[in-house]
Amino acid sequence: MTNKEIKALISLLDDPEIAPQIQDKIQNLGESIIPFLEESWEETLDGQQQQRLEDLIHHLQFEGLQQRLKVWREAGATDLLEGMWLLNTFQYPDADFQALNRAIEQLRFEAWTALRPDMHPADQVQTLNYVIFRQHKFAANTQHFHSPANSMLQRVIETKRGNPLTLCVIYLLVAQRLKLPVFGVNLPNLFVLTFRPELKGAEPFYINCYNRGLVLSRTDIEHYVSQLNITSNPMFYEPCSNLDIVRRAMRNLQMSFEKLQEPLKAAEVAVLLSILE
Repeated sequence: MTNKEIKALISLLDDPEIAPQIQDKIQNLGESIIPFLEESWEETLDGQQQQRLEDLIHHLQFEGLQQRLKVWREAGATDLLEGMWLLNTFQYPDADFQALNRAIEQLRFEAWTALRPDMHPADQVQTLNYVIFRQHKFAANTQHFHSPANSMLQRVIETKRGNPLTLCVIYLLVAQRLKLPVFGVNLPNLFVLTFRPELKGAEPFYINCYNRGLVLSRTDIEHYVSQLNITSNPMFYEPCSNLDIVRRAMRNLQMSFEKLQEPLKAAEVAVLLSILE
């Protein structure tokens, strides 16, 4: 369709008798039509028409996000940053992947300049802690723990505040780019990281990013699990996959919307989560 034909089609949304059929046609055109819908929204002063256009734009964006998530999963979910960015686009459809990538790369560069090849793993972690939590002042968002923004990597990088998972994701992405053996661990009620030293005889240890990179032993983790009065599980101590991490981020987001009494958004996140299950 030409631009003129697309604009003519959108103008027919004003007619209540044929609006449903027109909406179906517009939805079949996919996300490429969104700029035209946004232009129409700016040009109309009709509140109802604006709402119709907003609903159409959201529907198209949501459909596109579902497709991209399927592709990410089917490709092996190898890029954690891409998975978290896709989740980010649920709230911020225009989120810039390259901007996120540059932010992580800047942190990597700063940590790289401070690391030395002969450093002990504990000192490597302290160096990362200094860059991320002291220099850049990333910290726990304790005042608004259940805010949806805590699950949005873009917002966490902007505000320097996040939940246990997003703070761990930033730390993990930086560590992996530095070729450090750091992985995510799915603990109940808390997400942490594990450092698996490649030195002979060196024991794995854990990193709590919600507490500014506090280093924990396996005994500390066992004590934490026992306090929860739940049966211990090997997964509480072992690395998890990128897919596990993005799933958990989605469950956090779904819970945030439920607590804010936004059932429609919570239901949409459940749809996204089902794609990754």
